[in-house]
Amino acid sequence: MSSSLLWCLLVFFLVGEAIPAGTTNPKFDTNYEITWGYDHVQSIDQGTQIQLSMDNSSGSGFGSKLNYGSGFFSLKIKLPDKDSAGVVTAYYLNSHSDKYDVLDFEFLGNKQGKPYTLQTNVFTNGEGNREQRIHLWFDPTADFHYYKILWNQHQIVFYVDTAPIWVFKNMTNIGVNYPTQAMQIEASLWDGESWATDGGQTKTDWSQTPFKANFQGFNIDGCPTQNSNTNQSCNSSKYWWNTEKYWQLNSTQGTEYEEVKSKYMTYDYCSDRSRYPSTPPECPQ
Repeated sequence: MSSSLLWCLLVFFLVGEAIPAGTTNPKFDTNYEITWGYDHVQSIDQGTQIQLSMDNSSGSGFGSKLNYGSGFFSLKIKLPDKDSAGVVTAYYLNSHSDKYDVLDFEFLGNKQGKPYTLQTNVFTNGEGNREQRIHLWFDPTADFHYYKILWNQHQIVFYVDTAPIWVFKNMTNIGVNYPTQAMQIEASLWDGESWATDGGQTKTDWSQTPFKANFQGFNIDGCPTQNSNTNQSCNSSKYWWNTEKYWQLNSTQGTEYEEVKSKYMTYDYCSDRSRYPSTPPECPQ
């Protein structure tokens, strides 16, 4: 066997080792379906890209066909451009129960030339108010970027591309609720002018419609379940996102996380003493 062929094989196996299972790129309707605003959704590139649009008659949204009890979920998103003040693009996991669990990315639009705000939140057993906000370090309207949520029994991590931007650890041992309910993956585009930009002072400019958000990457790395609550099988180490490697950030990720917080964070509920005179127990003390 030639040295060049041996090298090609080595590269193939090394790359294969670096990529988790389930990295195929299925069409949208393999794992997802439109849930509202049907006439405001367009399929592009033979179903490998979906465009949600919003005007003054409706927004739109889609969701996964199944619910999941753990996983490493991701979508590639390109946000609405132009003057997007008042416009909210959302990507989240939702249990749809009375006392709901939600893991939430919300992209809050802004006047043209001003930065988008990315707001994250974690709801557990119907309780939220854990907002954190950052300004992204790139133009999220110019190209697609990955937005990811890791959820296992040890931690929840929100990522932008490869950078962790928030870590919510499982602290049930000190009485902090942790998501335990199976959740659906959802994405939507809707009018949030009452609160989204400058606290609702800057309203949606409807002359800019239609607003459009594009989505790619419809593979799902998750444990599907029909139970309303997560079960032991979804915590199994047979799923790569549950293995010990994903119980905490590695040193490189830890450095990236601290850099994001120091450079780009604009609001953190953990340090808001007007709302929380005492630091919430899940926050750094």
